[in-house]
Amino acid sequence: MIVTKASSSGSGNKEKAGKRSTNTKKSNTNTNPDALTQQQQQQQPVSISLDDVNPVGLGRKSRQIFDEVWRKFSGLGQISRTTRADDKESLDALLIREGPMCEFAIPGAQNTTVLVVGATSRIGRIVIRKLMLRGYSVKALVRKADQEVVDMLPRSVEIVLGDVGDPCTLKAAVENCNKIIYCATARSTITGDLFRVDYQGVYNVTKAFQDFNNKLAQLRAGKSSKSKLLLAKFKSADSLNGWEVRQGTYFQDVVAFKYDAGMDAKFELSETGDAVFSGYVFTRGGYVELSKKLSLPLGCTLDRYEGLVLSVGGNGRSYVLILEAGPSADRSQSKLYFARFSTKVGFCRVRVPFSSFRPVKPDDPPMDPFLVHTMTIRFEPRRQRPVEGPSGAKQDLRSFKLILEYIKALPTGQETDFVLVSCTGLGVEPSRREQVLKAKRDGEDSLRRSGLGYTIIRPGPLKEEPGGQRALIFDQGNRITQGISCADVADICVKALHDSTARNKSFDVCYEYVSEQGKELYELVAHLPDKANNYLTPALSVLEKNT
Repeated sequence: MIVTKASSSGSGNKEKAGKRSTNTKKSNTNTNPDALTQQQQQQQPVSISLDDVNPVGLGRKSRQIFDEVWRKFSGLGQISRTTRADDKESLDALLIREGPMCEFAIPGAQNTTVLVVGATSRIGRIVIRKLMLRGYSVKALVRKADQEVVDMLPRSVEIVLGDVGDPCTLKAAVENCNKIIYCATARSTITGDLFRVDYQGVYNVTKAFQDFNNKLAQLRAGKSSKSKLLLAKFKSADSLNGWEVRQGTYFQDVVAFKYDAGMDAKFELSETGDAVFSGYVFTRGGYVELSKKLSLPLGCTLDRYEGLVLSVGGNGRSYVLILEAGPSADRSQSKLYFARFSTKVGFCRVRVPFSSFRPVKPDDPPMDPFLVHTMTIRFEPRRQRPVEGPSGAKQDLRSFKLILEYIKALPTGQETDFVLVSCTGLGVEPSRREQVLKAKRDGEDSLRRSGLGYTIIRPGPLKEEPGGQRALIFDQGNRITQGISCADVADICVKALHDSTARNKSFDVCYEYVSEQGKELYELVAHLPDKANNYLTPALSVLEKNT
Protein backbone atom coordinates (compact mmCIF):
# COMPACT_ATOMS: atom_id res chain seq x y z
CA MET A 1 0.00 0.00 0.00
CA ILE A 2 1.11 3.59 -0.68
CA VAL A 3 0.32 6.12 2.03
CA THR A 4 0.35 9.86 1.25
CA LYS A 5 2.53 12.31 3.14
CA ALA A 6 -0.44 14.23 4.51
CA SER A 7 -1.73 11.17 6.30
CA SER A 8 1.65 9.89 7.50
CA SER A 9 3.05 13.10 9.07
CA GLY A 10 2.54 13.44 12.83
CA SER A 11 1.27 9.91 13.11
CA GLY A 12 2.20 9.59 16.79
CA ASN A 13 0.28 12.70 17.92
CA LYS A 14 -2.72 11.69 15.82
CA GLU A 15 -2.70 8.25 17.41
CA LYS A 16 -2.87 9.74 20.92
CA ALA A 17 -5.49 12.20 19.89
CA GLY A 18 -7.41 9.39 18.32
CA LYS A 19 -7.46 7.43 21.60
CA ARG A 20 -8.72 10.42 23.55
CA SER A 21 -11.36 11.21 21.01
CA THR A 22 -12.52 7.61 21.05
CA ASN A 23 -13.13 7.74 24.81
CA THR A 24 -15.04 10.94 24.41
CA LYS A 25 -17.10 9.48 21.56
CA LYS A 26 -18.15 6.50 23.66
CA SER A 27 -19.86 8.77 26.13
CA ASN A 28 -21.34 11.08 23.48
CA THR A 29 -22.38 8.53 20.84
CA ASN A 30 -26.07 9.24 21.20
CA THR A 31 -25.67 12.97 21.45
CA ASN A 32 -23.62 13.75 18.31
CA PRO A 33 -23.45 10.91 15.70
CA ASP A 34 -22.51 13.29 12.85
CA ALA A 35 -19.39 14.43 14.64
CA LEU A 36 -18.39 10.81 15.24
CA THR A 37 -18.66 9.92 11.54
CA GLN A 38 -16.75 12.99 10.46
CA GLN A 39 -13.96 12.30 12.97
CA GLN A 40 -13.62 8.65 11.80
CA GLN A 41 -13.30 9.76 8.18
CA GLN A 42 -10.57 12.23 9.15
CA GLN A 43 -8.60 9.47 10.96
CA GLN A 44 -8.75 6.93 8.07
CA PRO A 45 -5.56 7.25 5.95
CA VAL A 46 -5.97 7.86 2.26
CA SER A 47 -4.42 4.99 0.26
CA ILE A 48 -4.28 3.72 -3.30
CA SER A 49 -3.30 0.27 -4.55
CA LEU A 50 -0.72 -0.67 -7.16
CA ASP A 51 -3.54 -1.81 -9.46
CA ASP A 52 -4.68 1.83 -9.67
CA VAL A 53 -1.39 2.95 -11.23
CA ASN A 54 -0.09 -0.25 -12.83
CA PRO A 55 -0.98 -0.63 -16.55
CA VAL A 56 -1.40 -4.38 -16.04
CA GLY A 57 -3.91 -3.73 -13.29
CA LEU A 58 -5.75 -1.21 -15.40
CA GLY A 59 -5.90 -3.72 -18.26
CA ARG A 60 -7.28 -6.38 -15.94
CA LYS A 61 -9.95 -3.99 -14.68
CA SER A 62 -10.93 -3.08 -18.22
CA ARG A 63 -11.29 -6.79 -19.10
CA GLN A 64 -13.42 -7.33 -16.01
CA ILE A 65 -15.68 -4.46 -17.03
CA PHE A 66 -15.91 -5.90 -20.55
CA ASP A 67 -16.69 -9.38 -19.21
CA GLU A 68 -19.44 -7.98 -17.00
CA VAL A 69 -21.00 -6.27 -20.00
CA TRP A 70 -20.60 -9.49 -21.99
CA ARG A 71 -22.36 -11.53 -19.29
CA LYS A 72 -25.35 -9.22 -19.49
CA PHE A 73 -25.24 -9.32 -23.27
CA SER A 74 -24.96 -13.14 -23.46
CA GLY A 75 -27.70 -13.45 -20.86
CA LEU A 76 -30.02 -11.54 -23.16
CA GLY A 77 -29.04 -13.80 -26.04
CA GLN A 78 -30.25 -16.86 -24.18
CA ILE A 79 -33.80 -15.51 -24.17
CA SER A 80 -34.04 -16.48 -27.82
CA ARG A 81 -33.50 -20.14 -26.88
CA THR A 82 -36.21 -20.27 -24.23
CA THR A 83 -39.98 -20.38 -24.56
CA ARG A 84 -41.80 -17.92 -22.35
CA ALA A 85 -45.51 -17.74 -21.69
CA ASP A 86 -45.39 -14.05 -21.05
CA ASP A 87 -46.21 -12.04 -24.21
CA LYS A 88 -43.81 -9.25 -23.39
CA GLU A 89 -40.86 -11.61 -22.96
CA SER A 90 -41.78 -13.43 -26.17
CA LEU A 91 -41.74 -10.10 -27.97
CA ASP A 92 -38.31 -9.32 -26.48
CA ALA A 93 -37.01 -12.69 -27.69
CA LEU A 94 -38.31 -11.99 -31.19
CA LEU A 95 -36.66 -8.58 -31.23
CA ILE A 96 -33.33 -10.10 -30.19
CA ARG A 97 -33.52 -12.81 -32.87
CA GLU A 98 -34.35 -10.27 -35.56
CA GLY A 99 -32.17 -7.52 -34.16
CA PRO A 100 -28.45 -6.76 -34.43
CA MET A 101 -27.37 -10.29 -33.40
CA CYS A 102 -28.90 -11.90 -36.52
CA GLU A 103 -26.05 -10.71 -38.78
CA PHE A 104 -23.54 -12.72 -36.74
CA ALA A 105 -25.58 -15.90 -36.25
CA ILE A 106 -24.67 -18.99 -38.29
CA PRO A 107 -27.37 -21.51 -39.30
CA GLY A 108 -27.06 -24.66 -37.22
CA ALA A 109 -24.64 -23.08 -34.77
CA GLN A 110 -26.92 -23.50 -31.77
CA ASN A 111 -26.94 -27.25 -32.44
CA THR A 112 -23.14 -27.39 -32.57
CA THR A 113 -20.90 -27.71 -29.53
CA VAL A 114 -17.28 -26.61 -29.98
CA LEU A 115 -14.48 -27.53 -27.60
CA VAL A 116 -11.78 -24.85 -27.39
CA VAL A 117 -8.45 -26.22 -26.16
CA GLY A 118 -6.20 -23.44 -24.92
CA ALA A 119 -9.17 -21.24 -24.03
CA THR A 120 -7.06 -18.76 -22.05
CA SER A 121 -4.49 -18.23 -24.78
CA ARG A 122 -4.39 -15.01 -26.79
CA ILE A 123 -6.23 -16.60 -29.71
CA GLY A 124 -8.45 -18.86 -27.59
CA ARG A 125 -10.11 -16.00 -25.69
CA ILE A 126 -11.09 -14.30 -28.93
CA VAL A 127 -12.25 -17.58 -30.49
CA ILE A 128 -14.62 -18.20 -27.58
CA ARG A 129 -16.28 -14.79 -27.88
CA LYS A 130 -16.63 -15.12 -31.65
CA LEU A 131 -18.22 -18.55 -31.26
CA MET A 132 -20.70 -17.34 -28.64
CA LEU A 133 -21.61 -14.30 -30.71
CA ARG A 134 -22.53 -16.62 -33.57
CA GLY A 135 -24.71 -18.88 -31.43
CA TYR A 136 -22.45 -21.89 -30.74
CA SER A 137 -22.40 -23.84 -27.49
CA VAL A 138 -18.85 -23.57 -26.20
CA LYS A 139 -16.78 -25.76 -23.87
CA ALA A 140 -13.42 -24.48 -22.63
CA LEU A 141 -10.66 -26.86 -21.55
CA VAL A 142 -8.47 -25.37 -18.80
CA ARG A 143 -5.88 -26.91 -16.48
CA LYS A 144 -7.17 -25.15 -13.36
CA ALA A 145 -10.30 -23.13 -12.69
CA ASP A 146 -9.00 -20.48 -10.30
CA GLN A 147 -10.68 -17.10 -10.04
CA GLU A 148 -8.36 -15.44 -12.54
CA VAL A 149 -9.22 -18.03 -15.20
CA VAL A 150 -12.95 -17.84 -14.47
CA ASP A 151 -12.88 -14.04 -14.78
CA MET A 152 -11.10 -14.39 -18.12
CA LEU A 153 -13.97 -16.34 -19.73
CA PRO A 154 -17.64 -15.41 -20.28
CA ARG A 155 -20.08 -16.86 -17.76
CA SER A 156 -22.03 -18.84 -20.37
CA VAL A 157 -19.00 -20.95 -21.31
CA GLU A 158 -18.88 -24.47 -19.87
CA ILE A 159 -15.48 -24.82 -18.18
CA VAL A 160 -13.97 -28.31 -18.18
CA LEU A 161 -10.89 -29.21 -16.15
CA GLY A 162 -8.30 -31.27 -17.97
CA ASP A 163 -4.74 -31.54 -19.23
CA VAL A 164 -3.88 -32.36 -22.83
CA GLY A 165 -0.91 -34.33 -21.53
CA ASP A 166 -3.19 -36.64 -19.48
CA PRO A 167 -5.60 -38.68 -21.68
CA CYS A 168 -7.76 -39.69 -18.69
CA THR A 169 -8.86 -36.09 -18.15
CA LEU A 170 -10.04 -35.57 -21.74
CA LYS A 171 -13.03 -37.95 -21.81
CA ALA A 172 -15.35 -35.46 -20.14
CA ALA A 173 -14.02 -32.60 -22.28
CA VAL A 174 -14.82 -34.17 -25.67
CA GLU A 175 -18.18 -35.61 -24.59
CA ASN A 176 -21.07 -34.31 -26.75
CA CYS A 177 -18.70 -32.11 -28.78
CA ASN A 178 -19.10 -31.80 -32.55
CA LYS A 179 -15.94 -29.87 -33.39
CA ILE A 180 -12.62 -28.93 -31.75
CA ILE A 181 -10.41 -25.84 -32.07
CA TYR A 182 -6.91 -26.45 -30.65
CA CYS A 183 -5.19 -23.17 -29.70
CA ALA A 184 -2.99 -24.51 -26.90
CA THR A 185 0.75 -23.98 -27.07
CA ALA A 186 3.63 -24.82 -24.76
CA ARG A 187 4.40 -22.25 -22.09
CA SER A 188 8.14 -22.61 -22.72
CA THR A 189 10.47 -23.87 -25.44
CA ILE A 190 11.75 -26.68 -23.24
CA THR A 191 11.66 -29.89 -25.27
CA GLY A 192 9.53 -31.69 -22.66
CA ASP A 193 6.85 -28.97 -22.68
CA LEU A 194 6.83 -28.84 -26.48
CA PHE A 195 6.41 -32.61 -26.73
CA ARG A 196 3.63 -32.73 -24.12
CA VAL A 197 1.47 -29.91 -25.56
CA ASP A 198 2.25 -29.50 -29.26
CA TYR A 199 2.61 -33.18 -30.17
CA GLN A 200 1.32 -35.54 -27.50
CA GLY A 201 -1.50 -33.14 -26.62
CA VAL A 202 -2.81 -33.09 -30.20
CA TYR A 203 -2.61 -36.89 -30.33
CA ASN A 204 -4.46 -37.31 -27.02
CA VAL A 205 -7.28 -34.93 -27.96
CA THR A 206 -7.79 -36.49 -31.41
CA LYS A 207 -7.82 -40.00 -29.94
CA ALA A 208 -10.30 -39.01 -27.21
CA PHE A 209 -12.54 -37.41 -29.86
CA GLN A 210 -12.35 -40.52 -32.04
CA ASP A 211 -13.12 -42.79 -29.09
CA PHE A 212 -16.18 -40.72 -28.19
CA ASN A 213 -17.53 -40.87 -31.76
CA ASN A 214 -16.93 -44.63 -31.94
CA LYS A 215 -18.69 -45.17 -28.62
CA LEU A 216 -21.60 -43.00 -29.75
CA ALA A 217 -21.91 -44.96 -32.98
CA GLN A 218 -21.89 -48.29 -31.15
CA LEU A 219 -24.72 -47.11 -28.90
CA ARG A 220 -26.69 -46.28 -32.03
CA ALA A 221 -25.93 -49.74 -33.50
CA GLY A 222 -23.87 -48.19 -36.29
CA LYS A 223 -20.36 -47.14 -37.17
CA SER A 224 -18.77 -43.75 -36.71
CA SER A 225 -18.43 -41.70 -39.89
CA LYS A 226 -15.03 -40.55 -38.61
CA SER A 227 -13.55 -44.05 -38.28
CA LYS A 228 -10.88 -45.34 -40.65
CA LEU A 229 -11.36 -48.63 -42.52
CA LEU A 230 -8.58 -51.16 -41.86
CA LEU A 231 -7.42 -52.71 -45.14
CA ALA A 232 -4.30 -54.48 -43.88
CA LYS A 233 -2.45 -54.76 -40.58
CA PHE A 234 0.88 -56.55 -40.50
CA LYS A 235 1.33 -58.03 -37.03
CA SER A 236 1.95 -61.75 -37.61
CA ALA A 237 3.08 -64.24 -40.26
CA ASP A 238 -0.55 -64.93 -41.16
CA SER A 239 -1.13 -61.26 -42.02
CA LEU A 240 1.38 -61.63 -44.89
CA ASN A 241 -0.74 -64.25 -46.64
CA GLY A 242 -2.17 -63.18 -49.97
CA TRP A 243 0.58 -60.67 -50.77
CA GLU A 244 2.47 -61.57 -53.94
CA VAL A 245 5.97 -60.38 -54.88
CA ARG A 246 6.49 -59.84 -58.62
CA GLN A 247 9.24 -58.60 -60.95
CA GLY A 248 9.03 -56.76 -64.24
CA THR A 249 10.71 -54.42 -66.71
CA TYR A 250 9.58 -51.52 -68.85
CA PHE A 251 11.51 -52.83 -71.90
CA GLN A 252 9.34 -54.73 -74.38
CA ASP A 253 11.95 -55.42 -77.09
CA VAL A 254 14.36 -58.29 -77.61
CA VAL A 255 17.42 -56.42 -76.31
CA ALA A 256 16.09 -56.28 -72.76
CA PHE A 257 18.51 -59.00 -71.68
CA LYS A 258 21.44 -56.69 -72.46
CA TYR A 259 20.49 -54.49 -69.49
CA ASP A 260 19.74 -57.37 -67.13
CA ALA A 261 22.02 -57.19 -64.11
CA GLY A 262 19.65 -58.88 -61.71
CA MET A 263 16.80 -58.04 -59.36
CA ASP A 264 15.46 -59.64 -56.23
CA ALA A 265 12.73 -58.88 -53.66
CA LYS A 266 11.11 -60.61 -50.70
CA PHE A 267 8.33 -59.94 -48.21
CA GLU A 268 8.75 -61.58 -44.82
CA LEU A 269 8.38 -61.12 -41.09
CA SER A 270 11.63 -60.07 -39.40
CA GLU A 271 12.95 -61.29 -36.06
CA THR A 272 11.60 -58.12 -34.44
CA GLY A 273 8.07 -58.83 -35.74
CA ASP A 274 8.11 -56.27 -38.59
CA ALA A 275 6.70 -57.01 -42.04
CA VAL A 276 9.58 -56.06 -44.38
CA PHE A 277 9.43 -55.69 -48.16
CA SER A 278 13.08 -55.42 -49.28
CA GLY A 279 15.49 -56.21 -52.08
CA TYR A 280 17.38 -54.62 -54.94
CA VAL A 281 16.84 -53.80 -58.63
CA PHE A 282 20.01 -53.64 -60.75
CA THR A 283 18.13 -54.15 -64.01
CA ARG A 284 17.94 -50.99 -66.08
CA GLY A 285 14.25 -50.15 -66.44
CA GLY A 286 13.23 -52.89 -64.03
CA TYR A 287 10.90 -52.85 -61.04
CA VAL A 288 9.61 -55.08 -58.26
CA GLU A 289 6.19 -54.88 -56.66
CA LEU A 290 4.06 -56.22 -53.84
CA SER A 291 0.42 -56.87 -54.71
CA LYS A 292 -2.76 -58.22 -53.12
CA LYS A 293 -6.43 -58.47 -53.97
CA LEU A 294 -8.46 -56.52 -51.42
CA SER A 295 -11.13 -58.22 -49.33
CA LEU A 296 -13.37 -55.52 -47.88
CA PRO A 297 -15.82 -56.15 -45.00
CA LEU A 298 -19.43 -56.73 -45.97
CA GLY A 299 -21.20 -53.44 -46.66
CA CYS A 300 -17.97 -51.43 -46.97
CA THR A 301 -16.90 -49.88 -50.26
CA LEU A 302 -14.06 -47.46 -50.88
CA ASP A 303 -16.34 -44.85 -52.47
CA ARG A 304 -17.32 -43.87 -48.91
CA TYR A 305 -13.70 -42.93 -48.22
CA GLU A 306 -11.46 -40.22 -49.61
CA GLY A 307 -8.01 -41.76 -49.57
CA LEU A 308 -5.47 -44.10 -47.99
CA VAL A 309 -3.04 -43.73 -45.12
CA LEU A 310 0.00 -46.02 -44.84
CA SER A 311 2.16 -46.41 -41.75
CA VAL A 312 5.57 -47.34 -43.12
CA GLY A 313 9.27 -47.19 -42.31
CA GLY A 314 12.54 -47.86 -44.06
CA ASN A 315 15.43 -46.15 -45.77
CA GLY A 316 13.60 -43.20 -47.33
CA ARG A 317 12.80 -44.49 -50.84
CA SER A 318 9.88 -43.37 -53.00
CA TYR A 319 7.27 -45.80 -54.31
CA VAL A 320 4.34 -46.04 -56.70
CA LEU A 321 0.95 -47.03 -55.31
CA ILE A 322 -1.18 -48.70 -57.99
CA LEU A 323 -4.91 -49.40 -57.68
CA GLU A 324 -6.68 -51.69 -60.11
CA ALA A 325 -10.37 -50.87 -60.65
CA GLY A 326 -13.04 -52.65 -62.66
CA PRO A 327 -15.29 -55.71 -62.56
CA SER A 328 -13.59 -58.24 -60.30
CA ALA A 329 -15.06 -61.13 -62.32
CA ASP A 330 -13.44 -59.95 -65.56
CA ARG A 331 -9.90 -58.68 -64.95
CA SER A 332 -9.48 -57.87 -68.64
CA GLN A 333 -11.81 -54.89 -68.18
CA SER A 334 -9.83 -53.45 -65.26
CA LYS A 335 -8.03 -50.10 -65.42
CA LEU A 336 -4.81 -49.16 -63.62
CA TYR A 337 -4.36 -45.94 -61.64
CA PHE A 338 -1.19 -44.77 -59.92
CA ALA A 339 0.04 -42.22 -57.38
CA ARG A 340 3.59 -41.66 -56.12
CA PHE A 341 4.54 -41.25 -52.48
CA SER A 342 7.81 -40.70 -50.64
CA THR A 343 8.94 -42.02 -47.27
CA LYS A 344 11.46 -40.87 -44.68
CA VAL A 345 14.34 -42.60 -42.98
CA GLY A 346 12.56 -44.24 -40.06
CA PHE A 347 8.80 -44.48 -39.55
CA CYS A 348 6.26 -42.09 -41.04
CA ARG A 349 2.59 -41.95 -42.07
CA VAL A 350 1.84 -41.35 -45.73
CA ARG A 351 -1.54 -39.96 -46.76
CA VAL A 352 -2.59 -40.58 -50.38
CA PRO A 353 -5.97 -39.14 -51.45
CA PHE A 354 -7.94 -40.87 -54.19
CA SER A 355 -8.00 -37.58 -56.08
CA SER A 356 -4.22 -37.86 -56.64
CA PHE A 357 -4.49 -41.15 -58.61
CA ARG A 358 -4.03 -40.82 -62.37
CA PRO A 359 -4.84 -43.42 -65.06
CA VAL A 360 -1.87 -45.31 -66.50
CA LYS A 361 -3.47 -44.92 -69.93
CA PRO A 362 -4.43 -41.25 -70.47
CA ASP A 363 -7.63 -42.18 -72.32
CA ASP A 364 -9.07 -44.11 -69.37
CA PRO A 365 -11.81 -42.47 -67.27
CA PRO A 366 -11.09 -41.13 -63.74
CA MET A 367 -10.86 -43.74 -61.02
CA ASP A 368 -14.03 -44.90 -59.31
CA PRO A 369 -13.08 -46.04 -55.76
CA PHE A 370 -16.18 -48.26 -55.70
CA LEU A 371 -14.60 -50.58 -58.32
CA VAL A 372 -11.12 -50.87 -56.73
CA HIS A 373 -10.23 -54.51 -56.08
CA THR A 374 -6.40 -54.81 -56.11
CA MET A 375 -3.60 -52.80 -54.48
CA THR A 376 0.06 -52.82 -55.55
CA ILE A 377 3.19 -51.16 -54.11
CA ARG A 378 5.96 -50.82 -56.71
CA PHE A 379 9.63 -49.88 -56.36
CA GLU A 380 11.55 -48.60 -59.37
CA PRO A 381 15.13 -47.28 -59.06
CA ARG A 382 14.96 -44.85 -61.98
CA ARG A 383 13.01 -42.20 -60.02
CA GLN A 384 14.92 -42.33 -56.73
CA ARG A 385 16.63 -39.30 -55.22
CA PRO A 386 19.80 -39.47 -53.14
CA VAL A 387 19.15 -39.68 -49.40
CA GLU A 388 21.80 -38.87 -46.84
CA GLY A 389 22.23 -41.74 -44.42
CA PRO A 390 22.96 -41.42 -40.68
CA SER A 391 26.70 -41.55 -41.35
CA GLY A 392 26.50 -38.94 -44.11
CA ALA A 393 27.32 -41.41 -46.90
CA LYS A 394 24.93 -41.73 -49.82
CA GLN A 395 23.05 -45.01 -50.04
CA ASP A 396 22.73 -47.25 -53.07
CA LEU A 397 19.57 -46.09 -54.88
CA ARG A 398 18.97 -49.55 -56.32
CA SER A 399 18.31 -51.19 -52.95
CA PHE A 400 15.19 -50.61 -50.85
CA LYS A 401 13.61 -51.56 -47.55
CA LEU A 402 9.96 -50.87 -46.70
CA ILE A 403 8.52 -51.79 -43.29
CA LEU A 404 4.72 -51.99 -43.39
CA GLU A 405 2.67 -51.46 -40.23
CA TYR A 406 -0.87 -50.91 -41.57
CA ILE A 407 -2.91 -49.59 -44.51
CA LYS A 408 -6.22 -47.83 -43.81
CA ALA A 409 -8.86 -45.92 -45.75
CA LEU A 410 -9.67 -42.37 -44.61
CA PRO A 411 -13.36 -41.43 -44.20
CA THR A 412 -14.87 -38.76 -46.40
CA GLY A 413 -16.76 -35.68 -45.24
CA GLN A 414 -17.72 -32.13 -46.11
CA GLU A 415 -16.66 -30.11 -43.08
CA THR A 416 -13.71 -29.77 -40.76
CA ASP A 417 -13.80 -31.66 -37.47
CA PHE A 418 -10.58 -30.35 -35.93
CA VAL A 419 -8.95 -26.92 -36.37
CA LEU A 420 -5.29 -26.77 -35.24
CA VAL A 421 -3.41 -23.49 -34.80
CA SER A 422 0.26 -24.23 -35.51
CA CYS A 423 3.05 -21.78 -36.44
CA THR A 424 5.51 -20.95 -39.22
CA GLY A 425 8.52 -20.57 -36.94
CA LEU A 426 8.82 -16.82 -37.53
CA GLY A 427 9.28 -14.88 -34.32
CA VAL A 428 10.66 -17.92 -32.46
CA GLU A 429 14.12 -17.63 -30.93
CA PRO A 430 16.56 -19.00 -33.56
CA SER A 431 18.30 -21.27 -31.07
CA ARG A 432 15.00 -23.03 -30.24
CA ARG A 433 13.22 -22.75 -33.61
CA GLU A 434 14.16 -26.25 -34.74
CA GLN A 435 12.76 -27.85 -31.57
CA VAL A 436 9.54 -25.81 -31.75
CA LEU A 437 8.93 -26.63 -35.41
CA LYS A 438 9.64 -30.33 -34.88
CA ALA A 439 7.02 -30.56 -32.11
CA LYS A 440 4.51 -28.57 -34.17
CA ARG A 441 5.03 -30.66 -37.30
CA ASP A 442 4.75 -33.91 -35.32
CA GLY A 443 1.43 -32.66 -33.93
CA GLU A 444 0.23 -31.79 -37.44
CA ASP A 445 1.21 -35.24 -38.71
CA SER A 446 -0.63 -36.85 -35.81
CA LEU A 447 -3.79 -34.96 -36.76
CA ARG A 448 -3.52 -35.83 -40.46
CA ARG A 449 -3.30 -39.57 -39.83
CA SER A 450 -6.18 -39.54 -37.32
CA GLY A 451 -8.83 -39.69 -40.04
CA LEU A 452 -10.57 -36.54 -38.80
CA GLY A 453 -11.34 -33.73 -41.19
CA TYR A 454 -8.70 -31.13 -40.32
CA THR A 455 -7.67 -27.55 -40.96
CA ILE A 456 -4.12 -26.60 -39.96
CA ILE A 457 -3.45 -22.86 -39.71
CA ARG A 458 0.15 -21.64 -39.57
CA PRO A 459 0.05 -17.92 -38.77
CA GLY A 460 3.00 -15.57 -38.80
CA PRO A 461 4.12 -13.82 -35.58
CA LEU A 462 1.00 -12.88 -33.59
CA LYS A 463 0.20 -9.20 -33.03
CA GLU A 464 -2.17 -7.56 -30.54
CA GLU A 465 -4.08 -5.52 -33.12
CA PRO A 466 -7.75 -5.22 -34.13
CA GLY A 467 -8.83 -7.73 -36.73
CA GLY A 468 -10.36 -7.09 -40.13
CA GLN A 469 -8.25 -4.02 -40.82
CA ARG A 470 -5.68 -5.40 -43.26
CA ALA A 471 -5.79 -7.85 -46.17
CA LEU A 472 -4.48 -11.38 -45.59
CA ILE A 473 -2.19 -13.62 -47.64
CA PHE A 474 -2.94 -17.38 -47.72
CA ASP A 475 -0.10 -19.51 -49.01
CA GLN A 476 1.64 -22.90 -48.83
CA GLY A 477 5.36 -23.58 -48.84
CA ASN A 478 6.81 -21.67 -45.87
CA ARG A 479 7.26 -18.42 -47.78
CA ILE A 480 5.40 -15.78 -45.78
CA THR A 481 7.41 -13.19 -43.83
CA GLN A 482 4.89 -10.99 -41.97
CA GLY A 483 2.83 -11.19 -38.78
CA ILE A 484 -0.92 -11.28 -38.26
CA SER A 485 -3.47 -10.17 -35.68
CA CYS A 486 -4.73 -12.70 -33.11
CA ALA A 487 -8.29 -11.58 -33.95
CA ASP A 488 -7.81 -12.44 -37.63
CA VAL A 489 -6.48 -15.91 -36.77
CA ALA A 490 -9.49 -16.45 -34.47
CA ASP A 491 -11.85 -15.41 -37.27
CA ILE A 492 -10.21 -17.90 -39.66
CA CYS A 493 -10.66 -20.67 -37.05
CA VAL A 494 -14.39 -19.95 -36.74
CA LYS A 495 -14.97 -19.64 -40.49
CA ALA A 496 -13.11 -22.90 -41.20
CA LEU A 497 -15.61 -24.91 -39.13
CA HIS A 498 -18.23 -25.00 -41.89
CA ASP A 499 -16.16 -24.27 -45.01
CA SER A 500 -15.80 -27.32 -47.28
CA THR A 501 -12.73 -25.82 -48.98
CA ALA A 502 -10.91 -25.75 -45.62
CA ARG A 503 -11.24 -29.49 -44.99
CA ASN A 504 -7.93 -31.39 -45.04
CA LYS A 505 -5.80 -28.36 -45.83
CA SER A 506 -2.71 -26.88 -44.23
CA PHE A 507 -1.76 -23.29 -45.03
CA ASP A 508 0.23 -20.27 -43.91
CA VAL A 509 -1.40 -16.89 -43.35
CA CYS A 510 -0.11 -13.39 -42.65
CA TYR A 511 -0.73 -9.74 -43.46
CA GLU A 512 -0.46 -8.56 -47.06
CA TYR A 513 3.00 -7.38 -48.05
CA VAL A 514 5.06 -6.53 -51.13
CA SER A 515 7.99 -8.80 -51.94
CA GLU A 516 11.44 -7.32 -52.21
CA GLN A 517 12.63 -6.44 -55.68
CA GLY A 518 14.16 -9.46 -57.36
CA LYS A 519 12.45 -11.94 -54.99
CA GLU A 520 9.00 -12.03 -56.59
CA LEU A 521 8.89 -15.80 -56.89
CA TYR A 522 5.10 -16.01 -56.97
CA GLU A 523 2.03 -13.83 -57.12
CA LEU A 524 0.42 -12.94 -53.78
CA VAL A 525 -3.36 -12.76 -53.69
CA ALA A 526 -4.70 -10.86 -50.68
CA HIS A 527 -8.17 -11.23 -49.18
CA LEU A 528 -9.74 -8.60 -46.96
CA PRO A 529 -11.51 -10.09 -43.90
CA ASP A 530 -15.15 -9.06 -43.85
CA LYS A 531 -18.05 -10.59 -41.95
CA ALA A 532 -20.39 -9.70 -44.82
CA ASN A 533 -18.74 -12.28 -47.12
CA ASN A 534 -16.78 -15.48 -46.68
CA TYR A 535 -13.27 -14.54 -47.76
CA LEU A 536 -11.99 -17.99 -46.76
CA THR A 537 -13.60 -19.90 -49.66
CA PRO A 538 -11.81 -18.07 -52.52
CA ALA A 539 -8.61 -17.91 -50.49
CA LEU A 540 -8.41 -21.68 -49.87
CA SER A 541 -10.02 -23.02 -53.06
CA VAL A 542 -6.71 -22.72 -54.96
CA LEU A 543 -4.61 -24.41 -52.27
CA GLU A 544 -3.64 -28.07 -52.25
CA LYS A 545 -5.54 -30.61 -50.13
CA ASN A 546 -3.97 -33.26 -47.91
CA THR A 547 -0.67 -31.43 -47.71
